[in-house]
Amino acid sequence: MSDNIILIGFMGVGKGRTARALAEQTGRFTVDTDDLIESMVNMKIRDIFAAQGEAEFRRLEQKAADWLEYHVSGTVVSTGGGFFNVGNLNRLGKVVYLHATVEGIYHSICNHPNAKKKIKKRPLLADLKQAEKLFRERLPQYRKLADIEIAVTGKTSLERAEEIAGYLGD
Repeated sequence: MSDNIILIGFMGVGKGRTARALAEQTGRFTVDTDDLIESMVNMKIRDIFAAQGEAEFRRLEQKAADWLEYHVSGTVVSTGGGFFNVGNLNRLGKVVYLHATVEGIYHSICNHPNAKKKIKKRPLLADLKQAEKLFRERLPQYRKLADIEIAVTGKTSLERAEEIAGYLGD
């Protein structure tokens, strides 16, 4: 198994911010799978979904996961909300599930200085009932795949990073 740290969790939970804080604290690099996919195909995620559909996006997630497995080590990897479905997730590194409720995520995003941009990037959060349904469907899988679960509500990115580093001995 690789020595990467893989952050999974629902959209908007703070995987990217936590990854950057953890990378800074541990001296690791950080990679975001959505950024990686956008670079691979030179398209924004929303444009991939609109032009090619979810199935193609999921195929691209698997392609990114395969690349990470064979080419990346010693890195903090933040993932998209559905990335946990890739077939080789546990071979990519230690999997850390960042947990918060949908309401907590929505509240956190709404209080962010760039709230409008962050919500626009996550159109599913415009319909909280649909988001809650998807969250309930994913929650058992997040927990099953995780080596570590961190509750993030009320914690800063630095506090999250310190907690993860403490579990990992970094």
